Amino acid sequence: MIPVLSAQDLPVFFDDHHAGLCEKLVPLVEPLHARSSGSDAPAVVAKAMGAEFGLYRWLLPESGSADVRSLCLVRELLGYAAPLADAIYAVQGLGSYPLLLEGTDAQKAVLPKLRSGERIAGFALTEPEAGSDVSSMQTRAVADGSSWKLTGHKTLISNVGIAHQFVVFANANPDAGRKGISAFVVQADAEGLESKRIQLSDDHPIGDLVLTNCSAELLGEVGGGFKLAMKTLDRFRVSVGAAAVGMARRALDEAAHHVRTRIQFGKPLAEQQLVQAHLANMATELDAARLMVLRAAHKADTSSESVSREAAMAKLFATEAAQRIVDTGVQLMGGRGVVHGNPVEHLYRAVRPLRIYEGTSEIQRLIIGRGIAKES
Repeated sequence: MIPVLSAQDLPVFFDDHHAGLCEKLVPLVEPLHARSSGSDAPAVVAKAMGAEFGLYRWLLPESGSADVRSLCLVRELLGYAAPLADAIYAVQGLGSYPLLLEGTDAQKAVLPKLRSGERIAGFALTEPEAGSDVSSMQTRAVADGSSWKLTGHKTLISNVGIAHQFVVFANANPDAGRKGISAFVVQADAEGLESKRIQLSDDHPIGDLVLTNCSAELLGEVGGGFKLAMKTLDRFRVSVGAAAVGMARRALDEAAHHVRTRIQFGKPLAEQQLVQAHLANMATELDAARLMVLRAAHKADTSSESVSREAAMAKLFATEAAQRIVDTGVQLMGGRGVVHGNPVEHLYRAVRPLRIYEGTSEIQRLIIGRGIAKES
């Protein structure tokens, strides 16, 4: 078991133990690649990250708010070791952090189980006609005495099939537009909730949630859901870039090992100048991405100023750079790079969604550009 360490020790933990974590996580994750609908591997991985590795403590510290720099290092490690585990981990954070921010004492009582991995959370914001345009949300919430009833359709919701509960966003006052959007806690076994898995290009527990007069508990204030969703996404958006850095780092390591050992034309591929140029580009973009991510994380941890622009820049650059680095890794490995089961082939599928979820690259450009345009 890898011990839970202090924030000061985490960088050492990352450098000294990432190989050991790879060895422990990969066997747990491998069944996910088998594309077997009956596999219980996602649930096993999700629980192990809490019970065995103690990683959810970085999402839900027992005192204070989550340290973004530590969170980024954990996600970089997971992105390197097992991208599917990272995806589950990220959504555990998205589905738990709102409780930490706005939950009642009764709602917060579940946090120890979320921290230990005994319970897994989900975050249900996206709808078929409301992705980046959250204000177009069609899911409705109606008060029913002291509780609420939700009706609507959520799609592309991560951790469907393994989550015990979801933070679901619905509009309690449609006439108010996004000011009516509110957050709710919905149990996975709630009456009126139906879930359906969606198969993606990369294996991940994700699906639809269909709510029909589904019982729910209000989380925070009526009309406070949009602000809560954005606050949660802002907190975790930087760490998406960190996961991308981890995947890119793995692709560079795999490609570098291959070209050092692959003999072509009587010598290792690594001695070819064009191959060296590819490696140089990969390494330079990787370093730039990592520095941008950690700069944004540092500001989030140490400043009361908005970190929206830095977070958007970090996510935009890191995810786009990781896509290029992984693609180059595939190219350097040639035919072996597209063989199913090769780590770089898996990275090629795993890295692509990072440019979409938690704000597409286009949305990040709008955030950055709007901020510059408003400057005096």
